[in-house]
Amino acid sequence: MNPDEVAAYLKANPEFFEHYAEVVADVMIPHPHGGRTISISERQILTLRERGKQLEAKLGELIHFGEENDAIGEKVHRLALALLCARDLQAVIDAAGYNLREDFAVPQVAITLWHPAAGKDASEATRSFTAGLLHPHCGPLAMADTAILFGEAAPQLKSYAYVALRGKECFGLLSLASGDARRFYPEMGTLYLARIGELVAAALSRHLEAA
Repeated sequence: MNPDEVAAYLKANPEFFEHYAEVVADVMIPHPHGGRTISISERQILTLRERGKQLEAKLGELIHFGEENDAIGEKVHRLALALLCARDLQAVIDAAGYNLREDFAVPQVAITLWHPAAGKDASEATRSFTAGLLHPHCGPLAMADTAILFGEAAPQLKSYAYVALRGKECFGLLSLASGDARRFYPEMGTLYLARIGELVAAALSRHLEAA
């Protein structure tokens, strides 16, 4: 019999361990960390301890992620309150920029609008880029108008996040940037970025439509 057949037999016939308890007690196997042999029961205890440590580490990781999400949720809540309290279009832009810089520690924030009521416009390159954003885009590559968006800081920036601002149609772009190449990267989660974009877009739309 090969090892797989032995394993299959033992799984299918658990009564073996009752009928041949003395055999199980006498079998000695190598210690997983070397140096000596141990009984099967000792090996089982070691396995259970290792699994316990793995579960403990996993639980700690889940708790850590939960605490991080709670902290981010609080920041998003404060941003939402600031946007609700903004009395006009410029106040919304200022509130979004301030909270993203101070609360989320994003060094560079820019909001580009081309809604008729905003009295502003954007290049065709920016409009075309934004129209293609179905989800927030993160990574090391800057869009064409980065120098216009971030001015003198542009040469030092190494990672970017772009979020389209939409109401009935696309009317703007939220751009975030950092000198840290690892701050915004392609594989990062974008759930909160998407929600922030929706909040900012809704606050801007309220004033743009009123105008």
